[in-house]
Amino acid sequence: MKSHLRSRFRIKLFLIMILFSVTITFLISMYDNMRLREQVLQNNQLQVQQIEEAVLTSLHTLESLYFYFDRDTAAKMKANSNFLIDLYEKSPDFAQWDFAELKNLLGMDIYIIDEHNVIQYSSFPEDVGLDFADCCGKLVPVLNERRALGGFYHDGIDTEQQTGKIKKYSYMATEDKKYLIELGYSLEDGEIYQQFNLSRTLRNLEQKYPSINEINIFNIGGIAFGESVEVGKLSAERRAAFEQTLKSKETMEIINESESTVHRYVHYVSNFDDGTTKDRVIEIIYNENDLQALLDANKNTYIYELAVSIAFAFIVSFVVSGWVSLPMYLAFHDSLTGLLNRAAYNEYFKSVLLKSKGMTALLTLDLDNFKLINDKLGHDEGDRLLKQAARDIRSAIRKEDEVFRWGGDEFVIVMPSTSLREVHQRAANIIQTISDSVELKEEWKKVDLTVSMGISFAPEHGTNPDDLYKKADIALYASKEKGKNQYQIYDDTNDV
Repeated sequence: MKSHLRSRFRIKLFLIMILFSVTITFLISMYDNMRLREQVLQNNQLQVQQIEEAVLTSLHTLESLYFYFDRDTAAKMKANSNFLIDLYEKSPDFAQWDFAELKNLLGMDIYIIDEHNVIQYSSFPEDVGLDFADCCGKLVPVLNERRALGGFYHDGIDTEQQTGKIKKYSYMATEDKKYLIELGYSLEDGEIYQQFNLSRTLRNLEQKYPSINEINIFNIGGIAFGESVEVGKLSAERRAAFEQTLKSKETMEIINESESTVHRYVHYVSNFDDGTTKDRVIEIIYNENDLQALLDANKNTYIYELAVSIAFAFIVSFVVSGWVSLPMYLAFHDSLTGLLNRAAYNEYFKSVLLKSKGMTALLTLDLDNFKLINDKLGHDEGDRLLKQAARDIRSAIRKEDEVFRWGGDEFVIVMPSTSLREVHQRAANIIQTISDSVELKEEWKKVDLTVSMGISFAPEHGTNPDDLYKKADIALYASKEKGKNQYQIYDDTNDV
């Protein structure tokens, strides 16, 4: 049995070493492969960085132009907001308002947002019924704050969800705080946007560089600059990368293996905007066609080198496992019985408690008068008795239970996920099985060899392995005092 356990231990060790060696080999091979990738990606990366700088510069330039040369837009929006607030004071029933006429008068779209952040009325009918909690969750706390504080607020360049048009939005709360009046002003017809069309700049960059598939600029809601909410809708993977970049404010990349593309996400903070349009994320999607061609050319060499490395790892693991398996085995196993030893107890018991469902039992077992076996019959006979006791205990317990040789003639049994009835049954079986073995040996019978057992339970008596052992040991000595060849369950009276 002991030889079988050692063989099993060596096999486990061999498999662990193989797994470790293959993992290291694979990682090294992957590292070498990545170096090849880097040689090809250097030009691509430099190109991507140049494009990233160009987009950042273009966006910064456009915002600075609006900041310095179109300040009157915000003033117009404020004046129009005050006009509508006064109109609300005179006519608070929005159903009576002619929003189409008001749009023609003011030159701006009008949106009436209620206390639940739903657009109830608008000069842009497609947006009526839009719930910000559904489409633009990040704006909800901002809208609530602006409604509560009052005053006039305006954002920078933004995208209209339904059409993708470039607009500027402003907000002002009614005096009763029931509504927010939002204005939307189209920037696309203005001279600044006509002279400096950011969408056209992005498309020109895509056409100029073959490695660039697509460039997008997203607002905090994930809507692409110049694209409607449906057209610019992000996939789950792209949405996750966008949200992570917005949160961490750090550049990140994700690889799309199926399309051989890399998605690069860059956080942008405006120096000219303190509103909800201050934060944006730039997405640059570029391909790795040159890299893929190189990888294909070196594929056979890579596979051959990996196969040779793995074969070598197998040989080394087989040899080394033979050298170290015995000392490692003996570090956690009893050399006489092959059982786990005291050194293995604590870690094993802690892992059992994490997995155990319900009650875990700890049984301590002692062979009464074992010293007389050694004194009268010699240590060889004592060793035979200990090995037989180990076999008897193992045969009397469940497959999922574990036995430890604690030292001398003492054993510990751990029974995870058990019941009181099961423990009573197994404890009686252990005592009976060992007693039967003793009856078969006349020499053992002569020394009146008996068994005493103590039992404690987790979590009833605690969860600390050492404390549970001490309590089981106290119960064991209580069983000795009550006549031996029996078991005793720990209770507080045992401590007295």
